[in-house]
Amino acid sequence: MKLLNFTIIKLTICLILGIIIGYFTSIPLHAIIISTALLLLVLLIFYLIARKQFIKSIWFGILAFFVMTSVGILTTYFHNQENFSNHYTHIISTESDSLKTIKFRIREVLKPGNYYDKYVINLLEIDSKNTSGKTLLNIQKDTLHAPLIVDNAYASRIEFRDLTHPLNPHQFDYKNYLKKKYIYHQLFTKNESLLAIESNTMTIFGVADYIRKHINKKLKGYDFKPDELTIINALLLGQRQDISEEVYTSYTNAGAIHILAVSGLHVGVILLILSFIFKPLERFKHGKLIKTILLVSILWSFALIAGLSASVTRAVTMFSIVAIALNLKRPTNIYNTLAISMFIILLFKPLFIFDVGFQLSYLAVFAIVAIDPFLYGLWRPKNKVLNFYWHTFTVTISAQFGIIPVSLCYFHQFPGLFFISNLIIIPFLGVILGLGVLVILLAVLNILPQFGADIYGYIISLMNSFVAWVSKQEAFLLKDISFSLLYVIVSYVFIVTFIRLLFKRNYSNLKLLLIAILIVQGVLIYNEFSKPSNEFIVFHKSRYSLLGNTFNNKIVVASDFDSIVKSKNKIINNYVVGNDINIIEERAISSFYMLNRKHLLVIDSLGIYNIKTLKPEFVLLRQSPKINLNRLIDSLKPKQIIADGSNYKSYIERWEHICRKRKIPFHQTSKKGAYIIDY
Repeated sequence: MKLLNFTIIKLTICLILGIIIGYFTSIPLHAIIISTALLLLVLLIFYLIARKQFIKSIWFGILAFFVMTSVGILTTYFHNQENFSNHYTHIISTESDSLKTIKFRIREVLKPGNYYDKYVINLLEIDSKNTSGKTLLNIQKDTLHAPLIVDNAYASRIEFRDLTHPLNPHQFDYKNYLKKKYIYHQLFTKNESLLAIESNTMTIFGVADYIRKHINKKLKGYDFKPDELTIINALLLGQRQDISEEVYTSYTNAGAIHILAVSGLHVGVILLILSFIFKPLERFKHGKLIKTILLVSILWSFALIAGLSASVTRAVTMFSIVAIALNLKRPTNIYNTLAISMFIILLFKPLFIFDVGFQLSYLAVFAIVAIDPFLYGLWRPKNKVLNFYWHTFTVTISAQFGIIPVSLCYFHQFPGLFFISNLIIIPFLGVILGLGVLVILLAVLNILPQFGADIYGYIISLMNSFVAWVSKQEAFLLKDISFSLLYVIVSYVFIVTFIRLLFKRNYSNLKLLLIAILIVQGVLIYNEFSKPSNEFIVFHKSRYSLLGNTFNNKIVVASDFDSIVKSKNKIINNYVVGNDINIIEERAISSFYMLNRKHLLVIDSLGIYNIKTLKPEFVLLRQSPKINLNRLIDSLKPKQIIADGSNYKSYIERWEHICRKRKIPFHQTSKKGAYIIDY
């Protein structure tokens, strides 16, 4: 591939490989440092030898790739504070007292939940010991108290709680998500339990939060509607946590959610505006250098205000490289620019490689650069307006080639009308962003006329209405698409070979495409044979019972849900999509299940089980039956007792104690998750 002819791209791939190895393995620090130092030393020797050779050796390049992989492992290690002795996890693991007196500083405000306001905090002290690390703080919602402010410091006596893996199959793993952000525990408290302490420290995150709050304070004086203000915050300040669920779902279903993520398009528009403003500086001596410094400084200030998300960091890094290259009058190659920006970002934020926004933004840009020239070249309309819309369409289609597999894997849906949203909104997005920058600037200076705010609010409202209309065309929204990581890999193999054949039609590329098709067919066959069969699941659902029996590509669901709970429940949907099951049947909960040679007895609130001829291997307790568990064990002699989420906590604790004493395995779904019986 011509793409791999660029050295920086190969080095970036090796860095990514090193990051992945460093994340999923536990290599001792001294081993990483020694191996990296030895590789660098050997590389230096090879370099000195290679300089004197007329014919270059391949071993120098191979060794350089090993060095970069080792650097990736080392980078991952040093960015994880858990690997250092002053990290808070080492303190709480060695002390028996569960309650700790802590001092902490607010680092980031997150989207609030139904019952708690959420924050990421930096720990400063635990029981008077200096410490480091981040954790998640949950504060019970209270309208009498204002939200906490970034950089404010507090003290409290509190208990560290472990983050839990999902309790049901194929649910979103929030623990794993936070782990990739170096967060390993969470805290729960109330505002009354926090003691504000004096802190003169002001971080760049606090400055950015102050600027955002100041801008919002000014904008609120112009009577923007709530949905208009939240979209302005998303478009121009990178803050999406206040967007309502309805509006966010509309943008997602319309295939326009990327518009709300500050990315290359947004940064590009801002760069064009700034370049025009600073154009007169080029007339002065060293004017281009001053202009470049100003451009890069302002772009990174904007990235900071926007929260340094993966997409905005990628865009600002890339455009910074472009701005510097233009100042140095060096020709730039877009592949090199993308690779350099990715390389730099991953050196400072290695776990961005697992961030969905980071993955989607780079895949989209790579696909646009690689595929759009071919699609756009198929037809060149002479009419400028038609040509503009045709090019917008080809760019949109190209981006979809890049992101569809990953998007399906994460979100399991495909908005069929994505191109309509993009064709209507993107041509005007530059104007919307430009006007937004002007509106914010005038509002901060207190010179924004009310009619100007009204006009801009109407434009935002019009965009929201259009997106809502597109999202309601549910016939074009493909939902619940099962798409595993294996599908993602083979999809990209097929896309790459297909594009190669389009660009260069020869026997070699045709052969590669046919091999790719065979691989795809093999994966489809493998998926059919790897689906769960003859599997009985006791799911966890707080206050309710939910059972599933899977066989012959079908799941039979039994529950005691009412209509409201059933409409909101996603447990079965997640399981069905994750396992690519096609048929769902619903039945009432039975008191007895025959699972081939295994038997499950279900005991509900009536507590009926006195069947002398029945000797079940499994007993499921639901709806808090008032039974004598010792007598039940003596009578039925079960091999496993299961308690689902419908039981009282006090009952479960008593049953667990009895089972431990009688040495009978006890499974509590609220702690251990769903119980699965293979039969």
